Amino acid sequence: MESAPGAPARGSGTGRGLRLIVLLGVVSLFADMTYESARSLTGPYLAILGASAAAVGIVAGFGELVGYGLRLVSGWIADRTRSYWTVTIAGYAINLLAVPALALANRWEWAAVLIILERLGKAIRAPARDALLAHASSQVGRGVGFALHEAMDQVGAMAGPVLVTLVLAWKGSYPFAFAVLAVPAALALAALVAARLIYPRPRELETGAGDLGPAADRSFPVSFWLYLTAIGLVAAAYADFPLIAFHLKSRALVEDRWIPLFYAGAMGVDAFAALLFGWWYDRKGIVAVAGAVLLSAGFAPLVFSSHVSWVVAGMVLWGIGMGAQESIARAAVAGLVSVDRRATGYGVFNTGFGIAWFAGSAFMGILYGRNPAALVAFSVLAQLVSLPVLYAVHRQVSVRG
Repeated sequence: MESAPGAPARGSGTGRGLRLIVLLGVVSLFADMTYESARSLTGPYLAILGASAAAVGIVAGFGELVGYGLRLVSGWIADRTRSYWTVTIAGYAINLLAVPALALANRWEWAAVLIILERLGKAIRAPARDALLAHASSQVGRGVGFALHEAMDQVGAMAGPVLVTLVLAWKGSYPFAFAVLAVPAALALAALVAARLIYPRPRELETGAGDLGPAADRSFPVSFWLYLTAIGLVAAAYADFPLIAFHLKSRALVEDRWIPLFYAGAMGVDAFAALLFGWWYDRKGIVAVAGAVLLSAGFAPLVFSSHVSWVVAGMVLWGIGMGAQESIARAAVAGLVSVDRRATGYGVFNTGFGIAWFAGSAFMGILYGRNPAALVAFSVLAQLVSLPVLYAVHRQVSVRG
C-alpha cells in the first residue's frame, strides 16, 4: 500500500492554512450559488429557446472542453508569472459575470455563448486556485483540505438551485432567475479580494515540495499520465446535468420548477461524499479514487430511466461521483507533480479531463437522440475500464513510496 499521500505535516502554518482553505471555500460557496444554479437551468432554458438534444449535449460538452482544455494555458501562465492571485481573480470575474448576463439572451445560440464564456472564466482561474489550495492544504492533509473546500463549494451548489427553484415558483421567469444570481456573484468576488489581501503569499504555508516526488524533478511521472488516462475515462462516461435535465423535461417526468432540486440534492450528496472520500484518501491514496468510481458507476441506468424514484437514486450515485472528482481526484494531482510545476500539472490534467468530457458529452448527446440504452452501456463500461488503470497507478505509487 502507498504511503498516505495527503498526510499532514506538523507546523505553525496549520491554522493559517486551514483559514485560507475556509476563505477560498467561502468564495466557492457563493460562486457555486451563481454558476451551479445556472447549470441546473441551462438544459431546460436551451430547450425553451429551441435547442435540440444534440445541441444541448454539444454545448454542455464544448463548455467543459473550454473550461478544462484552456487550463493548460492558464496553468502554465500562472506558474510562469507566479501571479496566482491575479489569474484567479480575473478568472472568477469572467466566470461569475457571464451568469447574470444569461437573463438578456433571447436565442439559444446567445445563451450558448454565455454558457461557454462562463466555462472560460473557470478555465482561467482553476489551476491557479488549485495551486493556492495545495499550498494551504499541505499542513492539514491533501484529501481533507481539498474535501473541505469541495464541501463548502457544494453547500453553495445545493443552495443555489433551491434559490432559483423558489424564484421560478414565484416569478415563473428564467431571465429573472438568472438576474437574481448577480447577488451571490458579487459576494464571491468580495470574499476573493479579502482572501488576497489577508494571504498575499500563500506559498509560505507549504513546508514540503511534494508528496510523491522530489521538487527538483520537473517532469511528469508515468503514474501521472496513467492517472490522467483513468480519470479521462471517467470524465468521458459522466453525463453532464444539462443532458439529465433535458431528459427530465423531454419525458415530462417532473415540472420544470422541480428540476433544479434534483441538482441541489446531488450537490448535497457531493458535499458529504467529498468529506468522506477526503478522509479515506489521506489514509489509502488512489484506492479511495477507485472506490468512488466503482460506487458511482451505476448512475446512468437510473438517471436515464422513466421512473422518478429511479432518477432520484441515480442522482445520489451521480453526486457521489462528482464529489470524488472535485475533491480527491484533484488532491491526487498535487502529490504526483513537483511543487514548481503544480499549476501546469493541474492545467495538463484538466485539459485531458476536458477533452474527454467534451467527447463523451457530445457522444452521449447524440446517443440519447438515437438510443438511450446505448448511452447507458457506454457510460457504465467506460467507468469500469478505468479501474484497472487506477490499480496500475496504485502499484506505481506504492513502489515509489
